[in-house]
Formats: sequence, C-alpha cells, structure tokens
Amino acid sequence: MDWERAEREFESEVLGTEPLGRMFQQTVERNGDRVAQQYKGGIYDRSLAGVAFDPALSGDYASLTYDEMGEIVRYLAAGFRDLGVETGDRVGIFSQTRLEWAQSDFALLSAGAVVTTVYKSSSPEKAQYLLDDPGATGVLVENEELLERILAVEDDLDLEFIVSMDELSGYDDREDVLTLADVYERGSECYDPEAYEEWLDSVEFDDLASIIYTSGTTGKPKGVQLTHRNFRTNVNQVYRRYGPRPDKDDDVPVIDEESKLVSYLPLAHVFERTAGHFLLFAAGATVAYAEDSETLQEDFGLVQPTGATSVPRVYEKIYDAIREQASESAVKERIFNWATEVGREYQRTDDPGPVLEFKLSVADKLVFSQVKEALGGNVEMLVSGGGTLSSDLCTLYHGMGLPIFEGYGLTETSPVVATNPPEEPKIGSVGPAIVDCEVKVDDSVVSEDEAAGTEGETGELLVKGPNVFEGYWNKPAETDRAFTDDGYFRTGDIVTIRPDGYIEFVERTKQILVLSTGKNVAPAPIEDSFASSEIVEQCMVVGDGEKFIGALIVPNMEGLRRRAEDAGVSLPADDDAACEHEWVREQVDEEVAAANENFESYETIKEYRLTPIEFTEENELLTPTMKKKRRAILDEFEAEVESIYTEAETEQAPEA
Repeated sequence: MDWERAEREFESEVLGTEPLGRMFQQTVERNGDRVAQQYKGGIYDRSLAGVAFDPALSGDYASLTYDEMGEIVRYLAAGFRDLGVETGDRVGIFSQTRLEWAQSDFALLSAGAVVTTVYKSSSPEKAQYLLDDPGATGVLVENEELLERILAVEDDLDLEFIVSMDELSGYDDREDVLTLADVYERGSECYDPEAYEEWLDSVEFDDLASIIYTSGTTGKPKGVQLTHRNFRTNVNQVYRRYGPRPDKDDDVPVIDEESKLVSYLPLAHVFERTAGHFLLFAAGATVAYAEDSETLQEDFGLVQPTGATSVPRVYEKIYDAIREQASESAVKERIFNWATEVGREYQRTDDPGPVLEFKLSVADKLVFSQVKEALGGNVEMLVSGGGTLSSDLCTLYHGMGLPIFEGYGLTETSPVVATNPPEEPKIGSVGPAIVDCEVKVDDSVVSEDEAAGTEGETGELLVKGPNVFEGYWNKPAETDRAFTDDGYFRTGDIVTIRPDGYIEFVERTKQILVLSTGKNVAPAPIEDSFASSEIVEQCMVVGDGEKFIGALIVPNMEGLRRRAEDAGVSLPADDDAACEHEWVREQVDEEVAAANENFESYETIKEYRLTPIEFTEENELLTPTMKKKRRAILDEFEAEVESIYTEAETEQAPEA
C-alpha cells in the first residue's frame, strides 16, 4: 500500500534519535511561541501558580507557550539536582494527570533521573511497594492527601525528599517536605545553562527512562524498564503514521503543531504517557488537561480540541451521555435512534448512493452536528487503546463524523504495536503493525476451534522491535520467560493477523474461558456486544470450568427507568428491588438474546445475574485505565456466580 511506503520514507525534524530531555529541548526551540499547555482554574491549589505562571480563572483555561513551559522545566530540573537528584536516580510521581505532572516528568528526565509512576488511587501500601521496589530516592505527590499516604509508610521507604504539587500547610518542621514552587525557586536561583546542557548530554539513548508497573491483577506488579530509545522510537513510529506526511489528502486528520488534544487518562499509564504526552509535545501540539473524566463535555466545550486519546469505557460513557440528552422527549429519542442507524448504515456501505447520502446529511443536521458541537466542534479524530472497542460503537462514531482509530499495545512495548492508519482505517481491527515493529503469531497456544473460520493466522502475538522493553526490574527469570528463543516478546494476547496485515484482537490468553466441554471462549467480544445498549451498562462473562457461559450484568438503571416510564411500568425506587422486577428481566432477556445471535452456540450467554453495583475504580473493580479486574469481580460476586451454576445443575441445564 502506498501509505506504508510513505511512512518509511517520511522525513521530519520531529523524528529523531535523541533522549527525551533533548527531544523536549528541541521542540521548545522549534515551537517557542506556540501554545504547549492549557490548564483549568479553580481545581487545584497549585503551588506554582503565581510563582512560575499566572493562575487561571476559576472554571476557565489559561495557556503556557513552549518557551514558558521550557523555562519551568529547566528551573525544576535545576531544583531537583539541587535537592540531590543525580543521573540514574529513581524518583516517583504520585498524582493524577495535570500540567505539573508533564512539567515534572520532563524536568526529571532532563536532570537524568528515572521516573517511576504511581496511580493516584494507590493505597499507602501499594504506593510503598511502587516506590520501595525500584529504590526511589524521592517522590512528587499531588497534594496533602497523597502526602499523608506516603507519610503513613515512610518508615519503610528511603526517601530523601517529598514534593507536593499543591500548597501545603503544617509541615514547616519537615525540611524534606517541599512544594513544587520551592523546587522551582531553588532552581531559578542556581540554574546554569552549561550545567543543564551537561545533564542532557550525560543521558545515553539506551539509558533507563522510566519504570512503569503492570497492573498486578494476577500477582505482584512487575516493573517494566523502558529506555529513552524505547519511548523515542515509539514516538517516531506513531508520528510516521499520524504525522503530516505530504502524501496525505487534505481531509485526512493528522497530528502536528496545529493539533490540540485533551489529556485525562492517567499519565502513570504508558498509553497516555506516550500518545498523549511524549508524542504530542514532540509534534509541537497543544495539550489541555481536563478537570476530570466526568467533566469531559464541559472541558471539550471550553478547549475545542481537535482530538483526544482514550479507552473504550470512556467512549461508551460519552455515547451514553449523548443518548441520555437525546431522550429528553420521545420525539428527540426517535430522531436520535433513526440518525444513529443511518450513521451505522452509511459507514458499513461501500457505495452509499444519493439516497443514503441525503439521509446522512439530514442525520448530521438534526443530531450529529449537535454531538460534534458538544465536543467543542473541532474534533477531527479520536484514538482508542488500552482495551477492546465495540465494532458497533466504533462504526457509529465514524458515521457521526467522529472517527475513532483503534490501536493496540502493552506497557512492555512502550506501548504502541499497531494502530489504524487515518487514510485507511478498518473497523474491527487494531490496524497493521507500525514501522520497524515485527509481528507474528505462535499458533501452538490456540485450539483448532479457535483458529477455524478465521482468515489469516491466529495465535499468541509475538513482537520484536526497538520499542520493546529490555526486561522487568530485578526479575531476570520473569524477563527470560517473557521472550522466545529468537528474541520475540510474548504479549500473552490472542490475535488474528489477517492477509491484509491488519490485526484483530481476540482476547488475553489468561482471560480465555475453558468450558468443561473443552470449548474455549473469548469473553471480550461477547462483553463488547453490549457497549451501545441502552439498558446494559456493563457485562462480565463467566464460565471457566463450567458447562456453559454465564454473565454478571450491570443494568443501566436510568435507561431502564426511562423505558419503563414510556411503557407505563412502575419500577421500585430501590435499584436492588428493580433488578428483581419481572419487566426488567424481560427487557434484559431481549438484549441478551440479541447479543447471542452474533455468536456460536457454545459462546452464548445461557444464564445471567443482575447487579446494580457498577464496576468502578473507586470500588476497586476496574483498573485506573478502566479494565475489569476479573478476579476482584468474581470475588465480590461469588454468590451470584455460584448461583448461576448451582441452579442450572438443579434444572439439568443442557451442555453447550
């Protein structure tokens, strides 16, 4: 394909082979007057506000240019060196995503440090492990709340300093506890341009840049060692696909210095760190930091971005919010449902014709234009990673003129392995591999049933390339097990590599359910089939070792109550009682039956249990990147799952 050759031949000053600190310094030099960051006022008690930059008005966004951000990074780097940070020292960042996270990351990398990340939701014990295991000598916390979590376990850590991004009160007796403003002011006083250049030069391309820990859902989290080469190479690889290549038509969206993206996923996770941080700043783009994932519509409206990176769960939530607004009246709801069906039909039709083109224009005028306006009016593309995205939902977004380009990666691959090219996206796939990333499958790990009926090669995805990590921190045995004899990384994911080179994700090998009948079932496609349901919020498929597939289903109570009101049905006010209502069961039965039509008999949901308890990060049933913690969910709903199969035995449920 022409675009594949163009990717390899593409030349740009954005592409390079220098460490991340030097990469940032170069982008500052290229883009000095352009806006680098936008930040919202009234959320944080920022210690740097009024010291390094002006405070933003409450509820509004203010901006920093690349020159201004560059100065902050240089002074922070000098301040950290003055605190004793030396090349190779590990320093943790314990905060949610915000502009100070990005500034501190580049400052520490420029100072020669290795950044280790801690999710904001981490308990004191989890934070202690994530700092003690890599031997962190210091940590940046977001605020006093997270500071207290560190102080609760500080006797088990060997920290030389703790720095808070927000203002503090009551810690004057602690010389080792500072604010980020303190670090900035120390740095501004002792900053030496020649010394700064020496710090940048002291970092080698193959030096360790960051240690990012796996989720630990199947055991102790493992520290993934990612070098400057890993990250910088992945920036190059993704920019070759999404950058402003001269072969692209004007209507193909790109990432360049005119791009403005909203950042809200955890920077502690590798997906946002590369795609929403390193890549964007290298390209000279603008990064605006959302207040919260729950305020995205307001933040999109204020920022008016050209795009965003996100995970499937957020795109599901956005769609739910759009549909809920359209359900204010029966007329609006009918128009919305008609428009979304037109959008799906248009996207799935190779040659739409004048009638369908006219329908789409009407649907756009009545519904889609309002949706796009609600997201700021300028969105050109959205990128999805960190999990599987429903093909039906992806089709709908494309039909609305909000294309989602799905990709695939892991922490160990920095993370991007494959992503859909904007000029030729194929819904239902995660795209072909990026430049200089070799992929193949090990078909010995799948059964003939799993491979049957697929076009291409199905098996565990194996990856080799400069973006692949070198090993797990202090775990040589686990590192050895992670690679094949010929040097390919074992991803642990079952995929199909199609004849056209596009990759279809099937399931994590550890998530495959093996029925007692010997059949293997991938849960993700079944669960994704409910993504655009009005009355099913979440679904988790169960059945490992059992005769048939069952499911835990979280109903969308707002959707059910709207539907019940339209039908003249009175539901109990209590959600638990509503889940037991016969009418609710009938509605969910219909949704399950519709989903089952897309699968083989042994893959269909034979029985399910309803629970009004949504899986969230707060109740520790989702990871910070909104993936299901299956083990935790099974433990939480053990009785419900057990009842699926004990009752089935009593009723002599037939084998699948």
